[in-house]
Amino acid sequence: MSTHSPQTALKEELICYHCGDVCKENKAVKDDKAFCCEGCKLVYEILEENKLCSYYSIEPGGGNSPKAEAFQGKFSYLDDEKVASRLIHFSSPSQNHITFFVPGIHCSSCIWLLEHLQKIDSGILSSSVNFPKREVTIVYKPDEIKLSRIAEISSMIGYEPHISLNDLENENSKKIDRSLWYKIGVAGFCFGNIMMLSFPEYFSIGDVDEQPGLRLTFSLLNLGLAIPVLVYSASDFFKSALGALRVRQLNIDLPVAAAILMTFIRSVYELAAGIGPGYFDSMAGIVFFMLIGRAFQSKTYKTLSFDRDYKSYFPVAVSVVKKEGEDRLPVTSLKRGMRMIIRNAEIIPADSILLSESAKIDYSFVTGESIPIEKKLGDLIYAGGRQIGKRIELEIVKPVKQSYLTALWNKPAFNKDDAFEQQASLENRINKYFTISVFIISILAASFWLYKGDSERLINSVTTILIVACPCILLLAASFTQGNVLRILGKNGFFLRNAFVIENLSKADTIVFDKTGTLTTGGSQQVKFTGTISEAEEKEIASICLHSNHPLSRSIAEMYINEKVNEISNFKEISGKGIKAEVNSHEYLIGSSDFAGLGNLDSNLNKTRVYVSKNSKALGYFQMSHSLRSGMEEVLKKLKGNRELYLLSGDNEGDKEMMSQWFKDDHMLFNQKPEQKLEFIKKLKDEGRNVIMVGDGLNDAGALQQSDSGIAVSDNLNNFSPACEAIIDGKLLSSLNTLLDYCKDSKRVIAWSFALSTVYNVVGLYFAVQGELQPVIAAILMPTASITIVSFATITSSLLAKSKKL
Repeated sequence: MSTHSPQTALKEELICYHCGDVCKENKAVKDDKAFCCEGCKLVYEILEENKLCSYYSIEPGGGNSPKAEAFQGKFSYLDDEKVASRLIHFSSPSQNHITFFVPGIHCSSCIWLLEHLQKIDSGILSSSVNFPKREVTIVYKPDEIKLSRIAEISSMIGYEPHISLNDLENENSKKIDRSLWYKIGVAGFCFGNIMMLSFPEYFSIGDVDEQPGLRLTFSLLNLGLAIPVLVYSASDFFKSALGALRVRQLNIDLPVAAAILMTFIRSVYELAAGIGPGYFDSMAGIVFFMLIGRAFQSKTYKTLSFDRDYKSYFPVAVSVVKKEGEDRLPVTSLKRGMRMIIRNAEIIPADSILLSESAKIDYSFVTGESIPIEKKLGDLIYAGGRQIGKRIELEIVKPVKQSYLTALWNKPAFNKDDAFEQQASLENRINKYFTISVFIISILAASFWLYKGDSERLINSVTTILIVACPCILLLAASFTQGNVLRILGKNGFFLRNAFVIENLSKADTIVFDKTGTLTTGGSQQVKFTGTISEAEEKEIASICLHSNHPLSRSIAEMYINEKVNEISNFKEISGKGIKAEVNSHEYLIGSSDFAGLGNLDSNLNKTRVYVSKNSKALGYFQMSHSLRSGMEEVLKKLKGNRELYLLSGDNEGDKEMMSQWFKDDHMLFNQKPEQKLEFIKKLKDEGRNVIMVGDGLNDAGALQQSDSGIAVSDNLNNFSPACEAIIDGKLLSSLNTLLDYCKDSKRVIAWSFALSTVYNVVGLYFAVQGELQPVIAAILMPTASITIVSFATITSSLLAKSKKL
């Protein structure tokens, strides 16, 4: 149990050990520690019992104070199935997922405690906090713990969830945090009035010098207006700074908090000593303008995030049922009540009711568990599941939430490296060393002006150095450039997993292409059957191929698009081999010659063939002839000029001669199984290459996962896969070179932004160390610089995209 808190001796414990409030006469005591109420004592007992008292070493006295008696039975309504179904966004026999909005989350210790709920009750599997949204997502075992109990646990440790069922009907109207704007309003009001009351002092209006009582009155009014700015508007700066110091860290808010406090103390001293009216206007101005800068950053970031999450949907399409037949619609057009068809290995994009007799759903994308779950007619199937087996029909009950799919895509399990951790580490290092440098410069400047005997310049220089020097604009340069690049690429049908993919794409020196469905499309294939086949068998084969999303299967199915579909059973698709299924008690094998039981007939052929056998008897084969996608000749020529190109195909060498214009002979590999593709990518990476794999999101999942950057090509298809880093609309694949060049050029924008940020810091510090910069001017310059950097990064990256006709 931690003893880092200073309140360890009872006689000193006038401050609550848990929440930091002053203990009154009826204080509670436990283990020689004082608590302001029984609620705080209860939280301490819960944490102690579950060995979580290291919480107090993160932020002593920083807990939320609950009322112990208030939660018994308060959340019993959550155990009603109808109510729970509106809150739970994923449910299976082994685990449920729910997200609570918790307004009380305010610091790192809150995050730490809420992410260790599983230690309080074993029925909770995991919990994760989204700090900007004040949300905690909890995964729990429904057979071991009730939802009401989870809400009670969260409340008893000081984090009561805000649950409003009405909010669920309109997500865009809830959880709007206006606290920043309230703080700006208070700071702006006080700053304006302090300035007005200071005008006589500034311009020697009237007889202020001859009426000390009037001067004192104005000064006291300024002090009264400055206090709410210090206590309320500037509170976030102090909380952040103190939180960092408690864990022995330095952050970017520490210099700002020090400057605000120094200016206030200096002003109070001058007022008390009768030296002058102080600098309350400067202190209020520092807070006001710093908050405006943060509001601008937040607003811009939210705009970029909104555009990415709601205006630039994944270039993925889903089959929907209409009166005139089957049609394909982009996920952005899916609405509640629509019926959609999901084929083998396709992701279900929205919560839906199963209309087919049965389904096998793989929820590994959501839960990490790969064992398929059996579903029956009428069951609810959650977004993010993947159908295994024959195609199913579903009715959408909730609209598509791309933000939810994006969150699943960015789960740590699907990230290939520790990019997030590396970025956080980089930011921490920048914050730490920059802050140390700022304090060193402040000390040196203070020492110089102390030696010179100029206290006025000493205080001015130290205060303005702490304000004007800011590492955050260095970080803004990268984050806002990358955010805008993601938005622009998304609007152009090239959707990236996250900002770290931009870096990998820009560094790539090798691109590996799949052939079928990537360089060629299903629609460009001419299909001809050779052999003996009846009309009934044609329908049966087409019925089987309709359940597959493979490009060759789609081409065969399209030959009989108007035929009535037969019911099939025992459908199984083996990647890189073929399909096995039964129709009308007949067993069909459709795929390679070896898979169909006909021996290895493909190795010496120069045509792509799909063989068919029925009840172990050969019926013949479908022969395909391919043509490249429109515009691919030009893009392959451009890519060949500055990158190594490879071709990996599961087909035979039928198109080798056509492909030899762009690929060297030893750079083309045919008859490749999925595991062979994966090994080849691994080999290239072992040679030190940065590899992009461009292929089918379903059939090339292993190779996409193994590459540095996997790009799944979507031709009006539902092939969204967690294995890839990017999805590109097939119609835009001919622009791949331009898109990759844009990612590479965006690094120049970041470099320019960094240079501009550095110039600002150097020039600002030059004037600040001389003591010639007034604190209020420094306070104006700091957010102005932030706004300038954000605007420059956003506008420049947009102009760069426009120059490339994106």
